Amino acid sequence: AVCNSSRTRCKDPPDKLFTVHGLWPSSMVGPDPSNCPIKNIRKREKLLEPQLEIIWPNVFDRTKNKLFWDKEWMKHGSCGYPTIDNENHYFETVIKMYITRKQNVSGILSKAKIEPDGRKRTLLDIENAIRNGADNKKPKLKCQKKGTMTELVEITLCSDKSGDHFIDCPHPFEPISPHYCPTNNIKY
Repeated sequence: AVCNSSRTRCKDPPDKLFTVHGLWPSSMVGPDPSNCPIKNIRKREKLLEPQLEIIWPNVFDRTKNKLFWDKEWMKHGSCGYPTIDNENHYFETVIKMYITRKQNVSGILSKAKIEPDGRKRTLLDIENAIRNGADNKKPKLKCQKKGTMTELVEITLCSDKSGDHFIDCPHPFEPISPHYCPTNNIKY
């Protein structure tokens, strides 16, 4: 869906599944922090990269995965201190959350018999499926309208500061937002 709705063409579109877009510290009030000073320097270990290539590819150009990861670390990961101690810890945390904490949203949807087959779904069906896989906590859904079609392009799962427990996601998209998901006819 991201490839369908973006002005930037995808060079090597991924399989029809959701991948990681990032791990972003957020604020319950006010704007989310970004581009914070780095407190502890420990670079990403190359051993993590094969796992990151699977769960966190740059969907627009897989040859630029490392640039994408570096950008996400600098913009968002740097603001996770002290919970996120350094760059390597940031990427280890993403892998742990995706695999161990079961934050694979494609897997959660598939378990609810919601597959990426291009069918139109209701917001409630998608949201309930995600809630069932996330301790009944509300996700943040992002849609993209292109002509008369609205596609589901992103699902955000939110967790507490420790990353161990899901919480309801704050700041849903408002109805006037181009990313607002309608109640019906969401293509997935």
